[in-house]
Amino acid sequence: MPRGVAIPEVRQHLFTAAEQVIVRDGPARLSGRSVTAEAGVAIGLLHRHFADFDAFLADYAVDRAFLISAEAAALPERAGTGTVAGNLHDALLATPPAALLAPVRLLASRPELAERVRAILGERAAGLDAIESALAAYLAAERRLGRLAAAADPAALALALVGVLHHLVLTAEDEAGVRTRIRHTVTALVDGSTAAAPVGKRTAGTAEPPSR
Repeated sequence: MPRGVAIPEVRQHLFTAAEQVIVRDGPARLSGRSVTAEAGVAIGLLHRHFADFDAFLADYAVDRAFLISAEAAALPERAGTGTVAGNLHDALLATPPAALLAPVRLLASRPELAERVRAILGERAAGLDAIESALAAYLAAERRLGRLAAAADPAALALALVGVLHHLVLTAEDEAGVRTRIRHTVTALVDGSTAAAPVGKRTAGTAEPPSR
């Protein structure tokens, strides 16, 4: 980028450049110089906005964790509406898989960043933890409403779903494939956990047992 050209939203411009480096080259190749080279700016620009490269990474991790958390936060309010599987599917993919890839890779390679995120945003707010917490709270609410079987374990189901999302984000070749496999996984897990219809609300055509 030519000298003297103003860069709108400098921080976000650098964060996006960092993501491009992570996705293309992996977090091990991430450095101040690789980020500024990707952004097309002088390395001094990074140090003008951040105390050092560790501070840059911490701010990036907090920024992306906040966005992920905000997307997932509304899920518990959807309890009792729509379908359980549909709500779970929408929540898991509220943040596009491509946008999850860089922060998930970075937090996996630098666990200390997760601690800094928690210190600022609170527990269960780093990376996919926020999605897992929202899923567990939502499933617990659905269980209270009787739309999830009483024997279902909301925390275990949430962990299983986030584990699948984590695996697919890191290994799938295309976003369409991630979406399809998430939908199939949600359906398979939820079908075995949704509550059966109460007695007295049998489907049409089902014979009542003979009275004694």
